[in-house]
Amino acid sequence: MSNDIQLILPEIILSLCAIGGLMAGAYGGKDAIARPLLWVVSAVMVVMALMVASQSNTTIVAFNGMFISDGFARFAKIAILLSAASVLVMSENYMRNRGLLRFEYPVLVALSVVGMMMMVSAGDLMLLYMGLELQSLALYVVASLRRDSTKSTEAGLKYFVLGALSSGMLLYGASLVYGYAGTTLFSGIITTAQAGQTSVGLLFGIVFLISGLAFKVSAVPFHMWTPDVYEGSPTPITAFFATAPKVAAMALFARVLYDAFGNAVSDWQQVVALLSVLSMFLGAVAAIGQTNIKRLMAYSSIAHMGYALMGLASGTAFGVQAMLVYMAIYVTMNIGVFAFILLMEKDGAPVVETTALNMYSKNNPGRALAMLVLLFSLAGVPPFLGFFGKLYVLRAAYEGGLAWLAIAGVIASVIGAFYYLRIVFFMYFGEDKSDALDSNRGGLLGGFLIASAVIMVVGIINMFGIEGVAASAAATLVQ
Repeated sequence: MSNDIQLILPEIILSLCAIGGLMAGAYGGKDAIARPLLWVVSAVMVVMALMVASQSNTTIVAFNGMFISDGFARFAKIAILLSAASVLVMSENYMRNRGLLRFEYPVLVALSVVGMMMMVSAGDLMLLYMGLELQSLALYVVASLRRDSTKSTEAGLKYFVLGALSSGMLLYGASLVYGYAGTTLFSGIITTAQAGQTSVGLLFGIVFLISGLAFKVSAVPFHMWTPDVYEGSPTPITAFFATAPKVAAMALFARVLYDAFGNAVSDWQQVVALLSVLSMFLGAVAAIGQTNIKRLMAYSSIAHMGYALMGLASGTAFGVQAMLVYMAIYVTMNIGVFAFILLMEKDGAPVVETTALNMYSKNNPGRALAMLVLLFSLAGVPPFLGFFGKLYVLRAAYEGGLAWLAIAGVIASVIGAFYYLRIVFFMYFGEDKSDALDSNRGGLLGGFLIASAVIMVVGIINMFGIEGVAASAAATLVQ
């Protein structure tokens, strides 16, 4: 048991940090401690990422198979912790200036991250659900953190109602799987779910599980909450939704498919491939008509989750590696893009209309160039890092026997490039207006923007070694 406790030490420390912050806020001046608490939680997350990185490379199973520590879980946890810490640091000025920097904010983010860490290490349907609900319940609250805004309240309520529906579908699927497999442990389910021998009841369970998980990654047709929640939530919260929870949900998707149903790839492959192609095309087409940059990023997120699902649909270890590489690049790009969105202000008020970026390069050439690099990377334009991310998942689909899916991905990528390039057009060739956006100093936000853009350029040399780490992580999941 002591070894088991040592294995979940990062989750325990982060939980204690959140509980300590909650007690300090309740008894020590509430919002007066919000700013230092935010920095403490961010620092603890970075330290926990280093602790996870230093853990043994071997696969260790704890708590009678319910908790799995392997290379795959460690990769996902490091990405989750670092992206959550980055978003917390980025959000400080925005939340403070608008009276939203309450002590509950970093506490809720920390608790949601604990849930995400449990999700990616889940080896049992019960732990999977506990982690998922811990993450989701915290996210429902932070989505509606701006209590005086009807859009923020609507975002939280819509997210909660549809999230409850997805949880119900997930639980129903889990109950069917348990009924037909006789166990909730992934190690037991995989021996029951064999290709060509899976019972109809178990197949229905798989479909309901995939449906519940598809909601969490905003895959079509379970995407309906995403645009409204992205638009209504405070911008830093939207940035958080677009990064850490997406990595956690996609990692959980892979964990369930390969750890529990890895012997029945043919039974779920076409379902995941369909989710992938629908997400890519709806995200690409629906974003064309968006003028609100947060809604545009919501549809962009839907499309990008489609590309990540393409890697999972391949059913191979290389496909999982491609998904991990893609998610690492995607999160880095999104942190930079949302740093730019947080810098979009006019007379101190946030601006979200894309037309407000007309001739932005005239007053802010450095930021415009950094945003151009990020948008080109999101669109998959070579030679930026985003191109290689898409190349990875396209290759995985092709080598997995899904050439049609790879072709569909290329077509969707070409369509999606339009709305990214339109923002570039506004910044460099739009109508020159007198009411330009503020040329604020930016500080940390400018640093995140530039750092993200530099990574998209410098990373084409060797991707900072992410490829090799992702390959070893995928190998621990797909035996």
